[in-house]
Amino acid sequence: MDTTSESALVEVHPPEVLEAPAPDYPAEALRERLEATVVLRVTVDSDGSVEEAEVIEPAGHGFDESARATALRMRYRPARRGDTPVRARILARVEFGLPAAPAPSALLPTQALPGGTLSGRVLLAAAGVHGAAGVEVVVSTADGVKVVGRTDADGWFFFEALAPGSCRVVASAPGLGQVQLQTEVVAGAAASITARLETDAAQPAVEVTVQGLSEAEQRRQSAEAVTVIELDQAQRESSDMGAVLARTQGVGVRRSGGLGSTTRFSLQGLSDEQVRFFLDGVPLEFVGYPFGVANVPVNLVERVEIYSGVVPVRFGADALGAAVNLVSEADLSGQRVAASYEVGSFGTYRTTLGGRYRHAPTGLFARASGFFDYSNNDYPIDVKVADDRGQLSPARVRRFHDRYRASGGNVELGVVDRPGARRLLLSAFVTDYDKEYQHNVAMTVPYGGVTYGETAAGANLRYANGFGHGVALDVVGGYSYTRGSFLDVATCVYDWYGHCVRERDPGETDTRPFDQVFDDHSGFGRANLSWQMHARHALRLAVAPTYITRTGDERRQTDPNARDSLSAERELLSIVNGLEYELDLFDDRLENILFVKDYFQHLNSEEPRPGGAFRERDRNTHKGGFGDGLRYRFTPWLYAKTSYEWATRLPRPEEVFGDNAFIVANLELEPETSHNYNLGLTLDLVDTESGAWRASTNGFLRDADHLIVLLGSDRVQSYQNVYDARSLGVESLVGWTSPGGYLALDANGTYVDLRNTSSEGTFGNFEGDRIPNRPYLYANAAARLLFKRVLMLGDEVSLGWNLRYVHEFFRGWESVGLLEHKQVILAQAVHGASLGYLVAAAQRSVSMTFEVQNVTDEPVFDFYGVQRPGRAFYLKSTAEF
Repeated sequence: MDTTSESALVEVHPPEVLEAPAPDYPAEALRERLEATVVLRVTVDSDGSVEEAEVIEPAGHGFDESARATALRMRYRPARRGDTPVRARILARVEFGLPAAPAPSALLPTQALPGGTLSGRVLLAAAGVHGAAGVEVVVSTADGVKVVGRTDADGWFFFEALAPGSCRVVASAPGLGQVQLQTEVVAGAAASITARLETDAAQPAVEVTVQGLSEAEQRRQSAEAVTVIELDQAQRESSDMGAVLARTQGVGVRRSGGLGSTTRFSLQGLSDEQVRFFLDGVPLEFVGYPFGVANVPVNLVERVEIYSGVVPVRFGADALGAAVNLVSEADLSGQRVAASYEVGSFGTYRTTLGGRYRHAPTGLFARASGFFDYSNNDYPIDVKVADDRGQLSPARVRRFHDRYRASGGNVELGVVDRPGARRLLLSAFVTDYDKEYQHNVAMTVPYGGVTYGETAAGANLRYANGFGHGVALDVVGGYSYTRGSFLDVATCVYDWYGHCVRERDPGETDTRPFDQVFDDHSGFGRANLSWQMHARHALRLAVAPTYITRTGDERRQTDPNARDSLSAERELLSIVNGLEYELDLFDDRLENILFVKDYFQHLNSEEPRPGGAFRERDRNTHKGGFGDGLRYRFTPWLYAKTSYEWATRLPRPEEVFGDNAFIVANLELEPETSHNYNLGLTLDLVDTESGAWRASTNGFLRDADHLIVLLGSDRVQSYQNVYDARSLGVESLVGWTSPGGYLALDANGTYVDLRNTSSEGTFGNFEGDRIPNRPYLYANAAARLLFKRVLMLGDEVSLGWNLRYVHEFFRGWESVGLLEHKQVILAQAVHGASLGYLVAAAQRSVSMTFEVQNVTDEPVFDFYGVQRPGRAFYLKSTAEF
């Protein structure tokens, strides 16, 4: 039953051909008696002229050039939304038929409109006639929006829905005999169609349900080894990005405290710099987020793509084990304003604000976003406190020196969907954060004056466009500047209550003070050139250079007359190239992606020597790599994936150059390499009588060599290639959503057997041991109950529950010492609960969510005995217009 008001009905008229000149038949094709049909993507301006015509299904033999020239000469009556002429993009077909055997007519879908909206065309044919004119067509979307109209003289009716999803199309024509309806809805590259013919002779009708694949679903079902997380629900919750990622199978996110604390992200056993992070394909550190992925605001990201072991060439990355790509808002159409505000325990405040505007006639586009995060992080912890006689006894105290503040903004200007430029956008950003440090790595010594902060600013320019014949280019380049500061000059010894118990020489982390600044200047580029040579064949080339120079200043040098070791020249040039070939066979049943990669790195540095001297050091590194990803679809709801990559990770600047204070340079550092394998099976059943079912399992193997580890004493450390490791494991998930979406249940689990395989060197004595201080068994579970239309039309009340379980693990090597004396991080089960209320109408929504994290106040430790927050309460509101 349709409850849409009359004011919501929108009549949409497609472009109508006014002038269609006959194409010039290529002489070569005519001689060889060849026929062809060329499909083009045609952009029709609001005045009816053709702005651009791009060949997307080429035929060769001169047909493509003739078809494009013909399309550019065509004139249309412009598309209209109501009575207003609007710009539209459609698929056009130019047929070349020999007089003796004219080419048959074909039915073609339209192109998806900008912003990811659903669009499609319906062709009605009756009694053998090519088109049935004047047939009433009704399109009803899941949002309750209805589009009503009649087919044109050729039997076509154009419709557009407001948002991707499912819609129902009903076409009826009194007096017609057999009515056939063919429709295609584009919300990405594919659509599933189910049709039913009603046999009422007086009023025959056809009803179809159309479900288009979103871009996220296309990525999920591709041959790539990827997990896709859509953040619609998470944006209404108080969980930060680290907590959201930790709910995913195979992913571990471990933190040394509360909001803004140091984070270790791991995926299937590999962690730290072995995993690379991106925002819209650009490395995270070059777009204004120097504080890491866990603290990126969830409300400024649309979805997360996690690539396990096999990283696509388009990222131009040297990731060893994985890559994580945060995808910002992909919809560039219309106007939008969104905001969120959160307040919670331990003095936590977080807010985001963003908006966009696009002027459709000119394509001018503007977007801006900003965020502010603050937390005192003064949660209770359990420590041992010395009394007046120096005896230690357990005590519960509050953290007193752990504040975190971060803020930033981004502005983007340019044009979209114009002739010669699908995207031409210039963006500029600035971010800043400050973090206090409460204690040492093992939470045994409190600090009261140690701080670190970074400020980053920069700009990026992105250009993307198609050039016909299936060729497309996407280029982004930019510059970023980052200044970091480390301050440790306190002259007090602090106890766990925050009291200065006695005076000392300056410096808490060492026997000397530090007042350091670091300056990084970075230039980067990413160029991706693709060629869709055929509907089932594609070739892609990626080139990604990165240049970083670093300098620094120690303002409290031990010898003021000596040259500052932080002023040493440090330059690093890295170039990662890739070439991949994609093949689709058997009506998309099989998809294969084969690729090769090339890695080059040039280091230029001054090495501080004893006595204040400096020595120039240069080094070049060149490596290769390759891989393959395969997906085979047994049925529309069951498919398997397998993939392999021989991966390389080049040393990062901080690993090669150190900081010349705690960490010394190591210009001899070798790249890490790994053989990565995946094999998985996925089931995805939607719209069954019993609801939606989903399940997957994936086995993985990582055989890594020359892994880089930070070694040394408390005073001097350096990164070294010290051991080899093998990670073998399995990850699985299962989920069910009831009919109508009222109840959703999900669970996933991961087992990772990560072991040292070095037979000699630093870790040779521990061959066969698990790598210490890393969880090897963990799981997540979640349930969500949804009530619709509780107080009014369009509202929802949701109740949520989630569980995170981590099995116990050793802090040290398992072969050292007696079992009863080993340091163990005990098993932990942490619960969370939420209550949310949402009111949505059309594209407007307001929500409020109350959340309790760590409901049972469980002591939580991630590593080295550092305690994380206990029970906490949060309230978050969001609004979107």
